[in-house]
Amino acid sequence: MTNPNYGATERLTVGQAVVRFIAAQYTVADGVKRRFIPAAMGIFGHGNVAGLGQALDQYNDILPFVQGRNEQGLTHAAIGFAKATNRTQTFAVTASIGPGALNMVTAAGLATVNHLPVLLLPGDSYTTRRQGPVLQQLEHPLGPDISVNDAFRPIAKYFDRITRPEQLLYSLPSAFRVLANPAETGAVVLALPQDIQSHAFDFPKAFFEERIWKIRRQVPDLEDIGQVAKMIKAAKSPIIIAGGGVIYSGATSELEDLANATGIPVCETFGGKGAIQKPGDWHLMGLGLEGSPETNKLVAQADLIISVGTRLTDFATGSQSMFQNPDVKFASININEHDAIKQGAVAILGDAKLSLVSLTQGIAGYKVTSDWAAKISTGVAIWAKQLADAINPDLLFDKSTVADSPETNAVITQGQLIGLMNESAKSGDVIIAAAGGAPGDIQKAWDATNGKFAHLEFGFSCMGYEIPAGIGVRLATPDQSKRVLVFIGDGTFLMAPTELVTAAQEGINMTVVVSENHGYQVIRRLQMWRVGHHFGNEFRYRQSGPSVAEAGAAKGAAPRLEGDYLDIDIIKMSEGMGASAIYATTPGEIRKALADARSISGPVVIVVPTVQHANLPASNVWWDVAPAEVSTQPWVAAIRKDYEDGLSTQRWHA
Repeated sequence: MTNPNYGATERLTVGQAVVRFIAAQYTVADGVKRRFIPAAMGIFGHGNVAGLGQALDQYNDILPFVQGRNEQGLTHAAIGFAKATNRTQTFAVTASIGPGALNMVTAAGLATVNHLPVLLLPGDSYTTRRQGPVLQQLEHPLGPDISVNDAFRPIAKYFDRITRPEQLLYSLPSAFRVLANPAETGAVVLALPQDIQSHAFDFPKAFFEERIWKIRRQVPDLEDIGQVAKMIKAAKSPIIIAGGGVIYSGATSELEDLANATGIPVCETFGGKGAIQKPGDWHLMGLGLEGSPETNKLVAQADLIISVGTRLTDFATGSQSMFQNPDVKFASININEHDAIKQGAVAILGDAKLSLVSLTQGIAGYKVTSDWAAKISTGVAIWAKQLADAINPDLLFDKSTVADSPETNAVITQGQLIGLMNESAKSGDVIIAAAGGAPGDIQKAWDATNGKFAHLEFGFSCMGYEIPAGIGVRLATPDQSKRVLVFIGDGTFLMAPTELVTAAQEGINMTVVVSENHGYQVIRRLQMWRVGHHFGNEFRYRQSGPSVAEAGAAKGAAPRLEGDYLDIDIIKMSEGMGASAIYATTPGEIRKALADARSISGPVVIVVPTVQHANLPASNVWWDVAPAEVSTQPWVAAIRKDYEDGLSTQRWHA
């Protein structure tokens, strides 16, 4: 058919048009062409099965479909894939209306916070409304046009509700423009009312032709380069903070070149873990709340902070308490102006790789002072010794050194477990962590150099991200010689283990290492620091006595969650979801389990009991978590005073 407005046309439903358009989109980055969205993921319900579901079935040969167990988990898998491909690819995720759609909201927040692209296609309520409220529809008193999908609006980088088929002609290109722009990208949401999904329209055939989205490198302004170069030349004790932008830009070599040429030390945020692959004596590893205490000492002395590709959250800045030099100045390299100007920085708005090359040229001949170089060398050596001792799995850990340590069969600490994973790691391996104590300990102790990588999601710190992300990373890394290693606590495992079924279904080879410490132990640690008493964070049975309801009704004392540890069998749970499972306690057993996992097909879960309340060396950084200002508990007053003393260390830079 030919339309005078559109030329040659093809009659398709909205669902069919969406799938056809998605399948024809490509990215080009540094001359490499890729399918932008090589597959769709989802769970079908009445809000998407008849429309988009039919289309995915019809066009499965051009857009494969991955079935999942939970919409949040599938979205996390898509985000993990996007992160592993350096934002050049992602997946589309579809859900039914109501709870299916809302299950994706948390993951959408994670995508937007971390500047990672994901395309979400939730079903929506009928546009005709003649049916009355349909199953799972929210009836809001403010207006009949409001649906649960409006919850996406404050967290999406692009949101549209398609109420007419021809709206796709504008909305789909707009959505992909945002997905393809590294400075803007995040969650992109196209809400698809379930009746509209099945409506037909004569779409122009040209709309479905191959389209390329070029992911451009933003060229820095030479005047900005000159300003920052001048600041560096005047600095006596500069430090570079490397963030995830270094990795996304592929600027590792350029950053190493700058550091080797000048001696300026480099430390890494969570997102920047692995930004340095060939470390020199200037490599300070992590900074901030879960960083090296020696790094943090040096940061406190620095007179110039140069941040590259980072948002500088409170974990990196110690809630603005890290930068103690009264003469400290700030410079930055970032593609996002919002992030670039933080701390009142003199900003280079540009791609990290291009900017670092120009900056290195602009400071040719500059070297840090011998005094600063000596301090850096000393700090690196001190921390290397402290860390080596803390993660050595063959040094028998003395449980008596841990206050209030319960009796369990654990013989190693979580830090020592990371030491064992370091031993077994090979070039190309990647470790994934996101919430709980795991990412902080990975930041301190995992060796992300010489071809080994860390995939840390700590912008949103979302429990349950890790196993689905492992699926996404594996799909992005088909080379089976490179192991995908997911590191989580038992709390995170219990939060969202069900995508192990998806991993088994898809034949995903990955290793999940569970540190079994019987609770949300990192929050217990924070609780002890800022509350003074642990409560509700360990996995314990309730003590005998009246039920919660009975005690509440009588306004009496309720039995507390302070009985024995819960009897939870993660091995049986994992096996029941299609994974292989190994229980390992001693260093020898763990070494064997990690080695054996490499040759096992499908997901492997290794459960390791670890000593509760045994932590790696503290970073010695203050964090703004406010204790109660008044309390009947006598110990709270001292905690509050300590907190108020810490407030005096905050510095504001503008």
